[in-house]
Amino acid sequence: MDCCHETIEFLGKRWMVRIIHVLLDGPKRYHEIYSAIPGISDKLLSQRLQELIDAHLVEKDYIEASLKKVSYTLTNKGYAFQKVICAFNDWQKL
Repeated sequence: MDCCHETIEFLGKRWMVRIIHVLLDGPKRYHEIYSAIPGISDKLLSQRLQELIDAHLVEKDYIEASLKKVSYTLTNKGYAFQKVICAFNDWQKL
């Protein structure tokens, strides 16, 4: 399978682009992401965040040296996806 197809398959998973879009505004705690995406299940959000971390699009940062308080932020690779989201938005308006 070619790289482009794999990328489209990965980002085409339900809620994946929406999670990235929420994180474009900056680091967010789990509950902030969850609240920003009506309809997503807790289990699926956890799964998608882990997939984004594994793909090096998102980083999980621990707040105040606590293992229970974390925030999620886009990596440089994740922020680069903003151009793609904008291109999709522009294309949709045609």
